[in-house]
Amino acid sequence: MRVVDDITAILTGLWTTLKHILRRPVTVQYPEEKRTPSPRYRARIILTRDPDGGERCVACYLCSAACPVDCISMQAEEVEGGRRRAAWFRINFSRCIFCGLCAEACPTTAIQMTPDYEICKRDVMDLVFEKEDLLVAHGGKDARYNFYRHAGIGVTQPRGEGAEERPPVDVRGLLP
Repeated sequence: MRVVDDITAILTGLWTTLKHILRRPVTVQYPEEKRTPSPRYRARIILTRDPDGGERCVACYLCSAACPVDCISMQAEEVEGGRRRAAWFRINFSRCIFCGLCAEACPTTAIQMTPDYEICKRDVMDLVFEKEDLLVAHGGKDARYNFYRHAGIGVTQPRGEGAEERPPVDVRGLLP
């Protein structure tokens, strides 16, 4: 019985090899023909804009805190109207592992992942992208989302006038 099992295993392996030998090879001529990655493929990181054309990034540092390899760095600044933004934003793609944790942590959906996988350079320093290199002119996956209109507390509207927000409660009126 043991000899029959061994011969069956060998013949099964040979049959699998013959099946693949007789197939046409699938060769993609890379620079001329590019494969389309799956829709959920995560590669290059971009910084998106809100519908008004402003930067979505509020420099909350959540992306750099969530990054397991510490490849994101930024500096916050305050602009007119009390809004925050990143004075500079830097990603080192030579260290990035494209895990997507920065995009998951971003509360304003400023950081998004694109399927662009061609970011090879000969010099490692060319893989350090600044804010100007990352900032795109569109809103990305959710072009209509505006963080300040949605959250808007005390920045663009008085408290209680934002979307899905109730006016503040006067605590003195709760006393007996």
